[in-house]
Amino acid sequence: MKKVVVTGGGGFIGAYLARRLLQDGWSVTVVDNLARGRVARLADVIAEIDWQQIDVRDIDSMVSAAKGAEVIFHLAAVNGTENFYNHPDLVLDVGIRGAITAIEAAARCGVPDVVMASSAEVYQTPPVVPTDEMVPLMLPDSLNPRYSYGGSKIITELVAFNYHREAFRKVQIFRPHNVYGPDMGWKHVLPQFIMRAIDAVRAPTTSDIPFPIQGDGLETRAFCYVDDLVDGLLLMQRQGEHRNIYHIGNPEIVTIAETVRLLGKIFGRDFVIIPSAAAEGGTRVRCPSIDKMAALGYAPKISLLEGLRRTSAWYLANERPALEGSLL
Repeated sequence: MKKVVVTGGGGFIGAYLARRLLQDGWSVTVVDNLARGRVARLADVIAEIDWQQIDVRDIDSMVSAAKGAEVIFHLAAVNGTENFYNHPDLVLDVGIRGAITAIEAAARCGVPDVVMASSAEVYQTPPVVPTDEMVPLMLPDSLNPRYSYGGSKIITELVAFNYHREAFRKVQIFRPHNVYGPDMGWKHVLPQFIMRAIDAVRAPTTSDIPFPIQGDGLETRAFCYVDDLVDGLLLMQRQGEHRNIYHIGNPEIVTIAETVRLLGKIFGRDFVIIPSAAAEGGTRVRCPSIDKMAALGYAPKISLLEGLRRTSAWYLANERPALEGSLL
């Protein structure tokens, strides 16, 4: 079996990717220091995985983990909007030093292919929607800690394409757009909405339920179910070009208000949106162009309603852990 390394493999997308690679016959090494990742995400297949509980910023450990690999998928990062505001130093340190260490370890070990995760956050508020891969990247305000994540991903892309330029057979960047699904953590918009809905429907009332949100509800997103993301990522790695960038997402655009309405449909209640001031630095409009991926044969399959049903079912069955201050 060919060996693959997934950094951040205990994280949300990383765990889904690691599981799928196992199913496809790869020998999978997961690198994760468990600051945000959880072994439980892969508990049923952990005996089949080479789990390396190391920090992606540790070059000696990363070199040891990378030896003999055919591909490194570098996904390790500190994600979650709350973390961008509350832990920008850690977001930057893991994002930037982790990317440099991953590419350095790959070069030292002769790993031929490297795939690095970027983010839709590199655009902030894009001037063109749907947004293609050639829209200029943006850092609007270095004083706003929200941009710690987007800034670290811009640097990640520069590192991927400019460190050890001649060392690799294939280097690729993927920019995921608003990926969601079961067990994605607790510091993202959709889990917070789902938990708000769960708390609301458990309350003893039959009247319309107030549903507070940040912003006015007219902000738009294009949410991509995690299984569709993994399908696209593996397709990109197999058939995509060297030194290229690909959007992986779902072009099904929806307002935040419509997302809340769909949750009401799932939970069988009417939620009344209570708007408030938007977070400083938030993006009102986001939707990817996936034309480059479509040319490779990619097409997302899971509708937002179906994806929200699956995700809500998981959060209904799993209570939020009482770990104050932890990076989840």
